[in-house]
Amino acid sequence: MMANRSIRPGLYAITDSRLTSGDSLVTAVEAALRGGATLVQYRDKQADDTTRLKQARDLAAACHNAGVPLIINDDPHLARRCGADGVHLGQQDSDPLAARRLLGDSALLGITCHGQLALAEKACADGADYLAFGRFYPSGTKPEAPEAEPGILGQARYLRLPITAIGGININNAEPLILAGADLLAVIGGLFSGPADLIESRARAFSRLFARHHPLFSQSSSGA
Repeated sequence: MMANRSIRPGLYAITDSRLTSGDSLVTAVEAALRGGATLVQYRDKQADDTTRLKQARDLAAACHNAGVPLIINDDPHLARRCGADGVHLGQQDSDPLAARRLLGDSALLGITCHGQLALAEKACADGADYLAFGRFYPSGTKPEAPEAEPGILGQARYLRLPITAIGGININNAEPLILAGADLLAVIGGLFSGPADLIESRARAFSRLFARHHPLFSQSSSGA
């Protein structure tokens, strides 16, 4: 069910400062966009505020030039300052209702639900535009994150929001998650660990999986 605003099925590219440093960040994201990424998230827990604002603004320009929304991880104020399209919040992050008040009704709001339908129901009540479940595989980014079973992706369909799968996803293990019901695959290391040409190639491979298995992908994305 992909009816929410500008959220389209496909690859959800999430940056990581350990893989995409300041000099290579925009180049890496542009490669993912050329490969068909339909959503991008800026995630940096280490840089200072000035650096994060500059990087976020640069990414906002790149994403908007490609017609793809930019989401900011866990910082509604940064999302507002850089002109991003929305924010993604974990269970221990900012209050979703406060984020909505700050960013307005048109902003995209994603919420992590781990593997629990109860958390997904609360996220819906709090105004989420998409739901994120995971981790599904061992993750180098968040190895301590609670595990989730692929069945949750289909079970959450009754909530009628786009469903994102996250956690250790790469091109070799992605297909079962799309078949289980994922509208988006959030990928970090499985996308950004390598030079720009490899990033673009991987993004195109993810796009081909969606073109093969997601009924709405070919209608909504130029992808691969």
